[in-house]
Amino acid sequence: MSPTITILMPAYNAEKYIKEAIDSVLNQTYTNFELIVVDDGSTDKTLQIVSAYEDARIQLICIKHGGVSKALNEGLAIAKGKYIARFDSDDLCYPNRLERQFQFMEKHPDYVVIGTDADYMLEDGNYLFQFSCIGHTHEEIERKLFFYCPFIHSSVMYRKDSVLEVGGYSLLAHNFEDYFLWIKLIQHGKLCNLPESLISVRFNPASVTIDERWRGKRFRYLKRSVIKSGIITQEIGDELKGIIQLQDNKKVKEGAYYALCAKKFLTDNFQPEKARIFVKKAIQINPLRFDNYLIWCASLMPESIIKWLHHKSPNKL
Repeated sequence: MSPTITILMPAYNAEKYIKEAIDSVLNQTYTNFELIVVDDGSTDKTLQIVSAYEDARIQLICIKHGGVSKALNEGLAIAKGKYIARFDSDDLCYPNRLERQFQFMEKHPDYVVIGTDADYMLEDGNYLFQFSCIGHTHEEIERKLFFYCPFIHSSVMYRKDSVLEVGGYSLLAHNFEDYFLWIKLIQHGKLCNLPESLISVRFNPASVTIDERWRGKRFRYLKRSVIKSGIITQEIGDELKGIIQLQDNKKVKEGAYYALCAKKFLTDNFQPEKARIFVKKAIQINPLRFDNYLIWCASLMPESIIKWLHHKSPNKL
């Protein structure tokens, strides 16, 4: 029987976490799926770990390192499922994730994408906070779409044919290939998020996802212009890639990780003592970043003030 769902997992040097991620997929209550792992040129033990599985539903393909968009498009090209469930190699699926999303998509043929809320964990797997998406209904998402990314990429399920129709993932929208895809897909159907956590997302300093304030004003300006226009050129793509490559180092990634965890321990899970532990590490790594000292000062404020400040600047994870 052909699988109804293809779980699409790009992987790059994911040896620390990928076994946990795959095991969570194999533990799903809905079982008519295939798992395509696209190894994006890993140089660690990722290949050996995936190859050790004997489950016939797992398919491993290996490509030359080219980034997440290329890996996802390679997987889409061979996917057999009617629906694609995106998932990352360092996250965890809760057992009923596929079943809940599949049931919704089958009952609502006018929807092209469904995401979910999520729990977030630290690099070591300890709970950090629960994240509620910026919108759950199509109407809420539509109102905010051009201001905030509405989905956690690792949580979404979408109709494969719709994504192929709009050309798949852009190779130029570096670090926001998913957001750019949602902008195109809203022309083809409705979008929504289930108001429940169906995955656990790992904050990971090795991840490409960092707080965009660390990317700088130019990166944010270019991204905003692309989202508003729905158009991206090779020139813009090259400039975005250049900015990211300059920041693709341990100092930036670890500093961003510790600073972001510190903020979440204040705004989403008020634990100022833990926030100070993390921001202290961020300061040690990047002592000249003024915003780290602001986080430290904020950690000394009452919870009521933190909540007020956070309300003035909504959660845009």
